[in-house]
Amino acid sequence: MKKIYSVLGLTGLLSLIICGILSLAQSMVLAFSFSCMTLGVIGYGYELHKHHKNGVYQNKLSSRGFTAWVLGLVLCLFYILLYFYSSHLEPIIRLFDPLSANLSGKPATQWFVYGCLYTFSILVFGVKFLFKYRGNRYQQLRTLSVMFFQFIFAFFLPEIMARLHGDIPYYDFKNIWPLNYYQYDGWRVKQFVSSGGLGIGLLLFSVLSVFIISPILTYKFGKRWYCSWVCGCGALAETAGDTFRHLSDKSVKTWKLERWLIHVVLGFAILMTVAVVYSYLRSDYSKYVIRRQDFLWFILAVNGLLLYYLLKIKKTFLAKDARNGILLFGILLGGFVCYGLIAEPKHLFLLQSETLRKSYSFMIGSMFSGVVGTGFYPIFGSRVWCRFGCPMAAILGLQQKLFSKFKITTNGGQCISCGNCSTYCEMGIDVKSYAQRGENIIRSSCVGCGICSAVCPRGVLKLENDSPSGKLKNPLFMTGNTYSINTDVLNKK
Repeated sequence: MKKIYSVLGLTGLLSLIICGILSLAQSMVLAFSFSCMTLGVIGYGYELHKHHKNGVYQNKLSSRGFTAWVLGLVLCLFYILLYFYSSHLEPIIRLFDPLSANLSGKPATQWFVYGCLYTFSILVFGVKFLFKYRGNRYQQLRTLSVMFFQFIFAFFLPEIMARLHGDIPYYDFKNIWPLNYYQYDGWRVKQFVSSGGLGIGLLLFSVLSVFIISPILTYKFGKRWYCSWVCGCGALAETAGDTFRHLSDKSVKTWKLERWLIHVVLGFAILMTVAVVYSYLRSDYSKYVIRRQDFLWFILAVNGLLLYYLLKIKKTFLAKDARNGILLFGILLGGFVCYGLIAEPKHLFLLQSETLRKSYSFMIGSMFSGVVGTGFYPIFGSRVWCRFGCPMAAILGLQQKLFSKFKITTNGGQCISCGNCSTYCEMGIDVKSYAQRGENIIRSSCVGCGICSAVCPRGVLKLENDSPSGKLKNPLFMTGNTYSINTDVLNKK
Protein backbone atom coordinates (compact mmCIF):
# COMPACT_ATOMS: atom_id res chain seq x y z
CA MET A 1 0.00 0.00 0.00
CA LYS A 2 2.86 2.40 0.75
CA LYS A 3 4.15 2.00 -2.82
CA ILE A 4 0.69 2.73 -4.21
CA TYR A 5 0.39 5.91 -2.14
CA SER A 6 3.92 6.95 -3.15
CA VAL A 7 3.06 6.57 -6.83
CA LEU A 8 -0.17 8.52 -6.29
CA GLY A 9 1.66 11.43 -4.65
CA LEU A 10 4.37 11.53 -7.32
CA THR A 11 1.68 11.43 -10.01
CA GLY A 12 0.11 14.56 -8.58
CA LEU A 13 3.45 16.37 -8.41
CA LEU A 14 4.50 15.39 -11.93
CA SER A 15 1.09 16.31 -13.37
CA LEU A 16 1.43 19.78 -11.84
CA ILE A 17 4.86 20.28 -13.42
CA ILE A 18 4.07 18.78 -16.84
CA CYS A 19 0.70 20.46 -17.26
CA GLY A 20 2.19 23.75 -16.15
CA ILE A 21 4.84 23.52 -18.86
CA LEU A 22 2.22 22.54 -21.46
CA SER A 23 -0.25 25.20 -20.21
CA LEU A 24 -3.19 22.80 -20.02
CA ALA A 25 -6.55 23.41 -18.29
CA GLN A 26 -5.77 25.24 -15.08
CA SER A 27 -8.57 24.51 -12.63
CA MET A 28 -8.73 20.80 -13.39
CA VAL A 29 -4.95 20.48 -13.18
CA LEU A 30 -4.75 22.10 -9.76
CA ALA A 31 -7.64 20.06 -8.40
CA PHE A 32 -6.25 16.78 -9.73
CA SER A 33 -2.64 17.45 -8.72
CA PHE A 34 -3.33 18.58 -5.17
CA SER A 35 -5.88 15.81 -4.65
CA CYS A 36 -3.36 13.15 -5.69
CA MET A 37 -0.61 14.65 -3.55
CA THR A 38 -2.92 14.94 -0.54
CA LEU A 39 -4.12 11.35 -0.77
CA GLY A 40 -0.58 10.14 -1.43
CA VAL A 41 1.03 11.87 1.57
CA ILE A 42 -1.78 11.14 4.04
CA GLY A 43 -2.16 7.53 2.91
CA TYR A 44 1.57 6.90 3.00
CA GLY A 45 1.82 8.47 6.44
CA TYR A 46 -1.00 6.36 7.78
CA GLU A 47 0.55 3.14 6.48
CA LEU A 48 4.06 4.12 7.58
CA HIS A 49 3.19 5.00 11.15
CA LYS A 50 1.24 1.90 11.96
CA HIS A 51 4.69 1.01 13.32
CA HIS A 52 6.17 3.93 15.26
CA LYS A 53 9.46 5.14 13.73
CA ASN A 54 9.96 1.81 11.95
CA GLY A 55 13.09 1.49 9.76
CA VAL A 56 14.37 5.06 10.15
CA TYR A 57 18.02 4.14 9.67
CA GLN A 58 17.31 1.55 6.96
CA ASN A 59 15.34 3.91 4.73
CA LYS A 60 17.52 5.61 2.11
CA LEU A 61 15.44 8.79 2.35
CA SER A 62 15.87 9.21 6.11
CA SER A 63 19.46 7.97 6.40
CA ARG A 64 21.30 10.21 3.90
CA GLY A 65 21.07 7.63 1.15
CA PHE A 66 20.91 8.23 -2.59
CA THR A 67 17.23 9.22 -2.44
CA ALA A 68 17.98 11.83 0.23
CA TRP A 69 20.72 13.45 -1.85
CA VAL A 70 18.48 13.56 -4.91
CA LEU A 71 15.68 15.18 -2.90
CA GLY A 72 18.12 17.68 -1.43
CA LEU A 73 19.38 18.67 -4.88
CA VAL A 74 15.81 19.03 -6.19
CA LEU A 75 14.85 21.27 -3.25
CA CYS A 76 17.96 23.41 -3.66
CA LEU A 77 17.28 23.75 -7.39
CA PHE A 78 13.68 24.78 -6.71
CA TYR A 79 14.76 27.53 -4.30
CA ILE A 80 17.41 28.81 -6.69
CA LEU A 81 14.79 29.05 -9.45
CA LEU A 82 12.32 30.68 -7.07
CA TYR A 83 14.69 33.38 -5.83
CA PHE A 84 16.85 34.12 -8.86
CA TYR A 85 15.28 32.63 -12.03
CA SER A 86 11.54 32.79 -11.43
CA SER A 87 10.87 33.32 -15.15
CA HIS A 88 11.57 29.60 -15.66
CA LEU A 89 8.64 28.86 -13.33
CA GLU A 90 6.25 31.08 -15.28
CA PRO A 91 4.19 28.23 -16.86
CA ILE A 92 3.55 26.72 -13.44
CA ILE A 93 2.82 30.13 -11.91
CA ARG A 94 0.08 30.73 -14.48
CA LEU A 95 -1.72 27.60 -13.27
CA PHE A 96 -2.41 29.42 -10.00
CA ASP A 97 -3.98 32.52 -11.59
CA PRO A 98 -7.61 31.43 -10.96
CA LEU A 99 -6.92 30.70 -7.29
CA SER A 100 -5.05 33.97 -6.82
CA ALA A 101 -7.83 35.91 -8.56
CA ASN A 102 -10.45 34.42 -6.24
CA LEU A 103 -8.46 35.28 -3.11
CA SER A 104 -6.70 38.58 -3.77
CA GLY A 105 -8.12 39.63 -7.13
CA LYS A 106 -4.61 39.71 -8.62
CA PRO A 107 -2.62 37.44 -10.96
CA ALA A 108 -0.42 34.85 -9.29
CA THR A 109 3.24 35.56 -8.60
CA GLN A 110 6.05 33.19 -7.71
CA TRP A 111 5.53 34.14 -4.05
CA PHE A 112 1.86 33.25 -4.18
CA VAL A 113 2.72 29.87 -5.69
CA TYR A 114 5.40 29.37 -3.05
CA GLY A 115 2.92 30.28 -0.33
CA CYS A 116 0.41 27.75 -1.70
CA LEU A 117 2.96 24.94 -1.86
CA TYR A 118 4.42 25.86 1.54
CA THR A 119 1.03 25.92 3.23
CA PHE A 120 -0.08 22.76 1.44
CA SER A 121 3.05 20.94 2.64
CA ILE A 122 2.45 21.96 6.26
CA LEU A 123 -1.20 20.89 6.12
CA VAL A 124 -0.79 17.47 4.51
CA PHE A 125 2.41 16.54 6.33
CA GLY A 126 0.78 17.88 9.47
CA VAL A 127 -1.92 15.24 9.06
CA LYS A 128 0.85 12.65 8.65
CA PHE A 129 2.43 13.93 11.88
CA LEU A 130 -0.92 13.66 13.67
CA PHE A 131 -1.09 9.99 12.68
CA LYS A 132 2.42 9.45 13.97
CA TYR A 133 1.79 10.97 17.42
CA ARG A 134 -1.89 10.15 17.69
CA GLY A 135 -1.51 9.17 21.36
CA ASN A 136 0.30 12.34 22.47
CA ARG A 137 -1.98 15.28 23.30
CA TYR A 138 0.82 17.86 23.40
CA GLN A 139 2.04 16.92 19.92
CA GLN A 140 -1.51 16.89 18.57
CA LEU A 141 -2.26 20.40 19.87
CA ARG A 142 1.10 21.78 18.76
CA THR A 143 0.68 20.44 15.25
CA LEU A 144 -2.88 21.75 14.92
CA SER A 145 -1.59 25.13 16.11
CA VAL A 146 1.11 25.48 13.45
CA MET A 147 -1.32 24.29 10.77
CA PHE A 148 -3.85 26.91 11.87
CA PHE A 149 -1.38 29.81 12.06
CA GLN A 150 0.16 28.98 8.71
CA PHE A 151 -3.13 28.65 6.85
CA ILE A 152 -4.99 31.57 8.48
CA PHE A 153 -2.31 34.13 9.38
CA ALA A 154 0.36 33.46 6.76
CA PHE A 155 -1.78 32.51 3.75
CA PHE A 156 -5.49 33.32 3.94
CA LEU A 157 -5.65 36.65 5.84
CA PRO A 158 -2.87 38.41 3.85
CA GLU A 159 -4.55 37.48 0.57
CA ILE A 160 -7.95 38.69 1.76
CA MET A 161 -6.40 41.91 3.09
CA ALA A 162 -4.80 42.46 -0.31
CA ARG A 163 -8.27 42.25 -1.86
CA LEU A 164 -9.96 44.54 0.69
CA HIS A 165 -7.05 46.95 1.28
CA GLY A 166 -4.82 46.87 -1.77
CA ASP A 167 -2.72 49.80 -0.55
CA ILE A 168 -1.43 47.85 2.47
CA PRO A 169 1.64 45.67 1.81
CA TYR A 170 1.56 41.92 2.42
CA TYR A 171 1.49 41.45 6.20
CA ASP A 172 1.87 38.18 8.09
CA PHE A 173 0.91 38.87 11.71
CA LYS A 174 3.16 36.14 13.06
CA ASN A 175 6.24 36.97 10.97
CA ILE A 176 8.11 39.20 13.41
CA TRP A 177 11.31 41.22 12.97
CA PRO A 178 14.15 40.22 12.69
CA LEU A 179 12.87 37.05 10.99
CA ASN A 180 10.91 39.40 8.74
CA TYR A 181 14.02 41.45 7.97
CA TYR A 182 12.31 43.76 5.46
CA GLN A 183 9.53 44.78 7.88
CA TYR A 184 10.96 48.29 8.39
CA ASP A 185 12.23 48.96 4.88
CA GLY A 186 11.39 52.41 3.61
CA TRP A 187 8.93 51.32 0.92
CA ARG A 188 6.94 49.19 3.41
CA VAL A 189 6.84 51.88 6.08
CA LYS A 190 5.67 54.43 3.51
CA GLN A 191 2.86 52.13 2.40
CA PHE A 192 1.80 51.48 6.00
CA VAL A 193 1.78 55.19 6.85
CA SER A 194 0.04 56.30 3.63
CA SER A 195 -2.74 53.71 4.01
CA GLY A 196 -4.16 55.41 7.09
CA GLY A 197 -5.23 54.08 10.46
CA LEU A 198 -5.15 50.37 9.62
CA GLY A 199 -1.67 50.54 8.15
CA ILE A 200 -0.31 52.56 11.08
CA GLY A 201 -1.97 50.13 13.47
CA LEU A 202 -0.26 47.17 11.79
CA LEU A 203 3.07 48.99 11.93
CA LEU A 204 2.65 49.71 15.65
CA PHE A 205 1.62 46.10 16.25
CA SER A 206 4.85 44.92 14.63
CA VAL A 207 6.88 47.15 16.98
CA LEU A 208 4.92 45.96 20.03
CA SER A 209 5.49 42.36 18.93
CA VAL A 210 9.25 42.87 19.15
CA PHE A 211 9.53 44.82 22.40
CA ILE A 212 6.50 43.78 24.49
CA ILE A 213 4.40 40.86 23.22
CA SER A 214 7.26 38.51 22.36
CA PRO A 215 9.24 38.98 25.63
CA ILE A 216 6.11 38.48 27.75
CA LEU A 217 5.14 35.25 25.99
CA THR A 218 8.73 34.01 26.11
CA TYR A 219 8.91 34.71 29.84
CA LYS A 220 5.76 32.67 30.37
CA PHE A 221 6.22 29.79 27.91
CA GLY A 222 9.79 29.93 26.59
CA LYS A 223 10.62 30.24 22.90
CA ARG A 224 8.40 27.25 22.16
CA TRP A 225 5.35 29.58 21.98
CA TYR A 226 6.79 30.86 18.69
CA CYS A 227 9.26 28.30 17.32
CA SER A 228 7.05 25.23 17.86
CA TRP A 229 3.50 26.62 17.96
CA VAL A 230 3.36 29.64 15.61
CA CYS A 231 6.35 30.11 13.28
CA GLY A 232 6.02 29.02 9.67
CA CYS A 233 9.68 27.94 9.44
CA GLY A 234 9.22 25.75 12.49
CA ALA A 235 5.91 24.48 11.11
CA LEU A 236 7.57 23.19 7.94
CA ALA A 237 10.44 21.67 9.94
CA GLU A 238 8.06 19.88 12.32
CA THR A 239 5.75 18.52 9.64
CA ALA A 240 7.45 18.05 6.27
CA GLY A 241 10.87 17.81 7.93
CA ASP A 242 9.92 15.37 10.67
CA THR A 243 11.35 12.46 8.69
CA PHE A 244 14.83 14.01 9.01
CA ARG A 245 14.85 15.30 12.60
CA HIS A 246 17.30 12.60 13.78
CA LEU A 247 20.00 13.79 11.34
CA SER A 248 21.00 16.82 13.43
CA ASP A 249 24.65 16.87 14.53
CA LYS A 250 25.09 16.55 18.31
CA SER A 251 28.87 17.18 18.45
CA VAL A 252 30.47 19.87 20.63
CA LYS A 253 32.14 21.45 17.57
CA THR A 254 28.77 21.93 15.90
CA TRP A 255 27.33 23.41 19.10
CA LYS A 256 30.17 25.96 19.25
CA LEU A 257 29.60 26.86 15.59
CA GLU A 258 25.88 27.20 16.27
CA ARG A 259 26.41 29.62 19.19
CA TRP A 260 28.54 32.01 17.17
CA LEU A 261 26.88 31.74 13.77
CA ILE A 262 23.30 32.41 14.86
CA HIS A 263 24.32 35.46 16.90
CA VAL A 264 26.49 36.82 14.09
CA VAL A 265 23.40 36.66 11.85
CA LEU A 266 21.42 38.49 14.56
CA GLY A 267 24.07 41.20 14.77
CA PHE A 268 24.04 41.54 10.97
CA ALA A 269 20.24 41.90 11.01
CA ILE A 270 20.38 44.61 13.68
CA LEU A 271 23.07 46.63 11.90
CA MET A 272 21.28 46.31 8.55
CA THR A 273 17.94 47.42 9.99
CA VAL A 274 19.42 50.40 11.84
CA ALA A 275 21.23 51.49 8.68
CA VAL A 276 18.10 51.18 6.52
CA VAL A 277 15.86 53.11 8.93
CA TYR A 278 18.53 55.80 9.38
CA SER A 279 18.83 56.26 5.62
CA TYR A 280 15.18 57.10 4.95
CA LEU A 281 14.72 59.11 8.16
CA ARG A 282 17.66 61.22 7.03
CA SER A 283 16.40 61.81 3.49
CA ASP A 284 12.59 61.84 4.02
CA TYR A 285 12.39 63.04 7.63
CA SER A 286 9.42 65.35 6.93
CA LYS A 287 7.17 62.35 6.14
CA TYR A 288 7.57 60.68 9.54
CA VAL A 289 6.71 61.54 13.12
CA ILE A 290 10.02 60.16 14.38
CA ARG A 291 13.10 62.20 13.56
CA ARG A 292 16.51 60.77 12.78
CA GLN A 293 17.94 62.04 16.09
CA ASP A 294 15.07 60.47 18.04
CA PHE A 295 15.71 57.12 16.40
CA LEU A 296 19.44 57.21 17.13
CA TRP A 297 18.87 58.20 20.77
CA PHE A 298 16.41 55.32 21.10
CA ILE A 299 18.93 52.83 19.68
CA LEU A 300 21.64 54.22 21.97
CA ALA A 301 19.38 53.90 25.04
CA VAL A 302 18.31 50.33 24.20
CA ASN A 303 21.93 49.38 23.51
CA GLY A 304 23.07 50.77 26.86
CA LEU A 305 20.27 49.14 28.84
CA LEU A 306 20.89 45.75 27.23
CA LEU A 307 24.63 45.96 27.88
CA TYR A 308 24.01 46.73 31.55
CA TYR A 309 21.42 43.96 31.86
CA LEU A 310 23.47 41.29 30.10
CA LEU A 311 26.93 42.13 31.43
CA LYS A 312 26.03 43.24 34.94
CA ILE A 313 22.73 41.75 36.12
CA LYS A 314 22.86 38.47 34.14
CA LYS A 315 26.63 38.12 34.01
CA THR A 316 26.69 34.68 35.63
CA PHE A 317 24.30 33.26 33.01
CA LEU A 318 26.68 33.92 30.13
CA ALA A 319 30.01 32.35 29.22
CA LYS A 320 33.10 34.54 28.96
CA ASP A 321 33.24 34.43 25.17
CA ALA A 322 29.56 35.37 24.99
CA ARG A 323 30.12 38.37 27.28
CA ASN A 324 33.10 39.47 25.19
CA GLY A 325 31.10 39.17 21.98
CA ILE A 326 28.20 41.16 23.41
CA LEU A 327 30.55 43.87 24.69
CA LEU A 328 32.32 44.14 21.33
CA PHE A 329 29.04 44.41 19.40
CA GLY A 330 27.61 46.92 21.90
CA ILE A 331 30.68 49.15 21.61
CA LEU A 332 30.59 48.91 17.81
CA LEU A 333 26.89 49.78 17.58
CA GLY A 334 27.08 52.51 20.22
CA GLY A 335 30.15 54.05 18.61
CA PHE A 336 28.55 54.32 15.18
CA VAL A 337 25.31 55.69 16.66
CA CYS A 338 27.28 58.40 18.49
CA TYR A 339 29.08 59.11 15.23
CA GLY A 340 25.71 59.50 13.55
CA LEU A 341 24.46 61.92 16.21
CA ILE A 342 27.57 64.09 16.00
CA ALA A 343 28.60 64.03 12.34
CA GLU A 344 25.24 63.25 10.68
CA PRO A 345 26.86 61.16 7.92
CA LYS A 346 25.03 60.05 4.82
CA HIS A 347 25.82 56.40 5.57
CA LEU A 348 25.75 55.45 9.25
CA PHE A 349 28.04 52.40 8.99
CA LEU A 350 30.20 53.85 6.18
CA LEU A 351 28.40 51.63 3.67
CA GLN A 352 25.26 52.31 1.69
CA SER A 353 22.24 50.94 3.53
CA GLU A 354 21.02 49.37 0.30
CA THR A 355 24.31 47.46 0.03
CA LEU A 356 23.81 46.02 3.51
CA ARG A 357 20.16 45.31 2.71
CA LYS A 358 20.92 43.45 -0.53
CA SER A 359 23.80 41.54 1.07
CA TYR A 360 21.58 40.36 3.92
CA SER A 361 18.74 39.53 1.55
CA PHE A 362 20.99 37.41 -0.66
CA MET A 363 23.19 35.67 1.92
CA ILE A 364 20.68 35.20 4.75
CA GLY A 365 17.19 35.73 3.35
CA SER A 366 17.69 33.65 0.20
CA MET A 367 20.70 31.35 0.41
CA PHE A 368 20.76 30.51 4.13
CA SER A 369 17.07 30.36 5.03
CA GLY A 370 15.86 29.00 1.70
CA VAL A 371 18.45 27.07 -0.30
CA VAL A 372 20.43 25.73 2.67
CA GLY A 373 17.78 25.90 5.39
CA THR A 374 15.18 23.85 3.52
CA GLY A 375 17.15 22.24 0.72
CA PHE A 376 19.44 20.49 3.19
CA TYR A 377 16.63 18.91 5.23
CA PRO A 378 17.51 15.38 4.00
CA ILE A 379 21.22 15.85 4.83
CA PHE A 380 21.58 17.92 8.01
CA GLY A 381 18.13 17.63 9.57
CA SER A 382 15.03 19.77 9.61
CA ARG A 383 16.17 22.68 11.79
CA VAL A 384 19.30 23.87 9.97
CA TRP A 385 17.93 27.40 9.60
CA CYS A 386 16.33 27.54 13.04
CA ARG A 387 19.48 26.26 14.72
CA PHE A 388 22.24 28.12 12.87
CA GLY A 389 20.76 31.19 11.20
CA CYS A 390 17.38 32.43 12.44
CA PRO A 391 17.83 35.81 14.19
CA MET A 392 14.40 35.51 15.79
CA ALA A 393 15.46 32.22 17.37
CA ALA A 394 18.61 33.94 18.65
CA ILE A 395 16.62 36.68 20.41
CA LEU A 396 14.07 34.27 21.86
CA GLY A 397 16.89 31.96 22.92
CA LEU A 398 18.56 34.72 24.92
CA GLN A 399 15.26 35.57 26.58
CA GLN A 400 14.60 31.91 27.35
CA LYS A 401 18.05 31.47 28.85
CA LEU A 402 17.99 34.62 30.96
CA PHE A 403 14.49 35.07 32.35
CA SER A 404 11.99 32.51 31.03
CA LYS A 405 9.99 30.18 33.28
CA PHE A 406 10.27 27.32 30.79
CA LYS A 407 12.46 24.30 31.47
CA ILE A 408 12.58 20.57 30.82
CA THR A 409 12.87 18.69 34.09
CA THR A 410 14.55 15.31 34.32
CA ASN A 411 14.10 12.36 36.63
CA GLY A 412 17.61 10.95 36.44
CA GLY A 413 16.80 7.94 38.55
CA GLN A 414 14.51 6.57 35.82
CA CYS A 415 16.88 7.11 32.85
CA ILE A 416 18.06 3.89 31.17
CA SER A 417 20.41 5.70 28.73
CA CYS A 418 18.59 4.44 25.63
CA GLY A 419 19.45 7.67 23.77
CA ASN A 420 16.08 8.16 22.08
CA CYS A 421 15.84 11.72 23.40
CA SER A 422 19.19 12.81 21.96
CA THR A 423 18.61 10.97 18.69
CA TYR A 424 15.35 12.74 17.91
CA CYS A 425 16.32 16.21 19.15
CA GLU A 426 16.24 18.28 15.97
CA MET A 427 18.25 21.08 17.62
CA GLY A 428 21.23 18.82 18.26
CA ILE A 429 21.01 18.89 22.08
CA ASP A 430 22.53 15.90 23.87
CA VAL A 431 19.45 15.42 26.04
CA LYS A 432 20.64 12.06 27.35
CA SER A 433 23.62 13.62 29.12
CA TYR A 434 21.28 15.94 31.04
CA ALA A 435 18.93 13.10 31.93
CA GLN A 436 21.77 10.91 33.19
CA ARG A 437 22.92 13.68 35.53
CA GLY A 438 19.39 14.50 36.61
CA GLU A 439 19.96 18.06 35.41
CA ASN A 440 17.16 20.29 34.15
CA ILE A 441 17.51 21.32 30.51
CA ILE A 442 17.71 25.11 30.12
CA ARG A 443 19.22 25.67 26.69
CA SER A 444 18.72 28.75 24.57
CA SER A 445 18.49 26.58 21.44
CA CYS A 446 15.68 24.35 22.77
CA VAL A 447 12.43 25.02 20.89
CA GLY A 448 10.27 23.04 23.30
CA CYS A 449 8.93 20.69 20.64
CA GLY A 450 8.58 17.97 23.29
CA ILE A 451 9.67 15.11 21.04
CA CYS A 452 12.37 14.11 23.54
CA SER A 453 9.64 13.58 26.11
CA ALA A 454 7.38 11.82 23.61
CA VAL A 455 9.98 9.19 22.63
CA CYS A 456 11.25 8.55 26.17
CA PRO A 457 10.10 5.05 27.27
CA ARG A 458 10.41 5.84 31.00
CA GLY A 459 8.81 9.27 31.32
CA VAL A 460 12.09 10.85 32.42
CA LEU A 461 11.53 14.22 30.72
CA LYS A 462 8.79 16.74 31.39
CA LEU A 463 8.15 20.21 29.92
CA GLU A 464 7.31 22.70 32.67
CA ASN A 465 6.80 26.38 33.33
CA ASP A 466 8.27 27.39 36.69
CA SER A 467 9.61 30.60 38.20
CA PRO A 468 13.08 31.52 36.87
CA SER A 469 14.47 31.02 40.37
CA GLY A 470 13.10 27.47 40.30
CA LYS A 471 15.50 26.38 37.55
CA LEU A 472 17.46 24.01 39.80
CA LYS A 473 18.98 20.60 39.23
CA ASN A 474 17.20 17.41 40.16
CA PRO A 475 18.59 16.28 43.54
CA LEU A 476 18.75 12.63 42.40
CA PHE A 477 21.45 11.69 39.91
CA MET A 478 23.30 8.58 38.78
CA THR A 479 27.04 7.96 39.11
CA GLY A 480 28.10 4.68 37.52
CA ASN A 481 25.72 2.01 38.77
CA THR A 482 24.69 3.86 41.92
CA TYR A 483 22.36 6.76 42.69
CA SER A 484 23.39 9.80 44.70
CA ILE A 485 21.60 12.76 46.25
CA ASN A 486 22.82 16.33 45.79
CA THR A 487 22.18 17.85 49.22
CA ASP A 488 23.03 21.37 48.00
CA VAL A 489 20.04 21.27 45.66
CA LEU A 490 17.78 20.08 48.45
CA ASN A 491 18.97 22.89 50.70
CA LYS A 492 18.33 25.47 47.97
CA LYS A 493 14.84 24.11 47.40
